[in-house]
Amino acid sequence: MLKDFSVQSLFMGCLTAFVGFASSFAVVFHGLQVVGASDAQAASGLTALSVAMGVCAIVLSLVTKLPISIAWSTPGAALLASAGAIEGGFPAAVGAFFICGILIVIAGLFRPFGRAVASIPAPLANAMLAGVLLGLCFAPVKAIAFNPVFGLPIILAWIVVGAFKRLWAVPAALAAFALVLAFGVKIPDGAFASLEHSLLPTAEFVKPVFTLAGIVSIALPLFIVTMASQNIPGIAVLKVHDYDPRPGPLFAVTGVFSLLAVPFGGHAVNLAAITAAMCAGQDAHADPARRYWAAIVAGIGYVILGLLASAVTAFVALAPPVLIEAVAGLALVGALSNSALNAFQQPESREAAAITFLVTASGVSFGGISGAFWGLIAGGLMLALSRGVQMLKK
Repeated sequence: MLKDFSVQSLFMGCLTAFVGFASSFAVVFHGLQVVGASDAQAASGLTALSVAMGVCAIVLSLVTKLPISIAWSTPGAALLASAGAIEGGFPAAVGAFFICGILIVIAGLFRPFGRAVASIPAPLANAMLAGVLLGLCFAPVKAIAFNPVFGLPIILAWIVVGAFKRLWAVPAALAAFALVLAFGVKIPDGAFASLEHSLLPTAEFVKPVFTLAGIVSIALPLFIVTMASQNIPGIAVLKVHDYDPRPGPLFAVTGVFSLLAVPFGGHAVNLAAITAAMCAGQDAHADPARRYWAAIVAGIGYVILGLLASAVTAFVALAPPVLIEAVAGLALVGALSNSALNAFQQPESREAAAITFLVTASGVSFGGISGAFWGLIAGGLMLALSRGVQMLKK
């Protein structure tokens, strides 16, 4: 095994871990806060997720000798931000995370269930995701309105660096955010002293509470978004690079590691898509059989970054919330454009996708159940009606 290690895989693994963590931790942090987590609980959730996905990547890559890259569910975190607080607070959200993890395990072990998930019309799943992401993608504009001196440097860094290297756009925005926070935001006296105490990792146990609103508003949409936007594309990326793993066991293992992170505030881990392409591509090594080391190194990197999550979140908490929301929104612009394109690509399902998108993006809850669920239901009914009418015409 050690003979397969290479400096090339080491570099790509370190880059993968940095990009995977830096480009989306703001989304996860914000999403956990919106559903009721305190700063300490959000930090604990980040730590649990990062460690879980790191260990999961190491285990799966060692066992399969394939570059299995793991990530937290970024679209799922964006879903949390759009769902808002539910009755029962963060414990109810954690209960929903637990249900989602169980569903992911079942999808991996029980083939008919997995096929049923895969049969959800792709335009509707993408429209729901686009609706979920839309609100957070407004945050960069809101940051400029809040304070142009704070907001513009973050957005300009993202634009300028992204024009040369898209992969570094979000890390550049994050660096600009750090500079704005260090030199522009008035930091309370003694804040950095308390920051030093955050260098040690913290774990906040949250006892899950199971509620109907949590299951319908968070668990089911989170499961669908995680499977449709992360796990299934993650398998597709591996196949594009000529790897052919069995999807079911991989899904089930990510579900198990999700369950391990849940009691400490983590929502879900899954197969990666973007970072999977980094570990599985030629830049990781010329020999495809040796690229799995890039995923192993990335996993080690995630564990290390996860142990520093408390310090990261303590630093972020010093800034106005709209600024970290702006970084999160910029991190999701690509996902929004891709999901919107895929949602409205097919003329026969365009109206149903539009209804799904609009109901979800409205952010309106009915009966305590979030718009993401109702958007999928409304779009599904519209698609069924449209197909029924077409059959009658024939």
